[in-house]
Amino acid sequence: MENINLENQMEIIVGPTNRKKRAILFCLAGAAAVLILAGLAYAAYEIYMPVNKTNLQAIEFVVEKGQGVKEISWRLQEAELIHSPFWFQAYVWVRHQGSYLQAGKYSLGQNFNMPEIASIITGGKVISNEVKITFPEGFTGQQIKARLIEQGVVAASSLGNDPVLDYQVQYKFLTDAPIETDLEGYFFPDTYIFERDVKKEEIIKKFLDNFDKKLTPDLREAISNQRRTIFEVITLASIVQQESVDETEMPLIAGVFAKRLQLGMALQSDATINFVTGKKDRQPLYEDLKVQSPYNTYLYKGLPPGPICNPGLATIKAAISPQQTDYLYFLHPLNGATVFSKTADEHNRNKAKFLK
Repeated sequence: MENINLENQMEIIVGPTNRKKRAILFCLAGAAAVLILAGLAYAAYEIYMPVNKTNLQAIEFVVEKGQGVKEISWRLQEAELIHSPFWFQAYVWVRHQGSYLQAGKYSLGQNFNMPEIASIITGGKVISNEVKITFPEGFTGQQIKARLIEQGVVAASSLGNDPVLDYQVQYKFLTDAPIETDLEGYFFPDTYIFERDVKKEEIIKKFLDNFDKKLTPDLREAISNQRRTIFEVITLASIVQQESVDETEMPLIAGVFAKRLQLGMALQSDATINFVTGKKDRQPLYEDLKVQSPYNTYLYKGLPPGPICNPGLATIKAAISPQQTDYLYFLHPLNGATVFSKTADEHNRNKAKFLK
């Protein structure tokens, strides 16, 4: 009878079991590695991915004295500035920054990630309560409101359709404006400094005070001598502002509109059509010219019910002293200076030539 080596026999029995165990351990290790990598990827997403990288609007965030990491993290999430309080706390703990968080007022954004937010707060990069903002000529009230909000002037959110009636006693230049109109046209375009926590009434006062200053006694006297009202001038100036390519042509464009008003012709301003439709078309669609609105100067003669934007000083001066002209039409080529015409036939020929 053949002798069987017990050691070889044990190897035969045990060998497959060991290989199976090693395979199981390998699978477990692989699964653990996958989980670890997934966890790291998730942590990286939570920490380094902004809540909304396309939202550039500044958000004011205040850290009060005595607030710790936990409370700050929860408030950051409530303000929709971070994804998770847990990961903010974890990041600050790993970086040993917990004791460096400083009280103060900060300008943050949804386009900031956690390291950027933590760096700002631990660095004490507090914002000034003042902000300097420039409003270009021709901005509408809505554009002014949007820029104020963008710069963190919180009270600006309540601006809109503020009635001229509320300010006619304080500002004499508003007394000839119809009481049903708002302050569009009187928010004088300029560079201003506002406190971010300023009240709405103070915002309006700053604009109107500047208008009051820029519309000098000489300009008011010139308007009065023409037996026109400031409201009429500002309304015309707002149209000239939107129709002009640059300041040099403003007096002539104002002259064209003044000539049309004198002859009882409709102004036919494309800028007023864009005001009605909310578009920015160089050449409005034929359908838009038929939109029913008192601001449609193709359908209704005379000036529209009120200004369509806030004109600058050069435009106001052009509206007060329009250039004498025989032109009744003009158009804006895609490239080049404005083209003026005296007759409808000439204007149509220019349209065929320049507006291909």
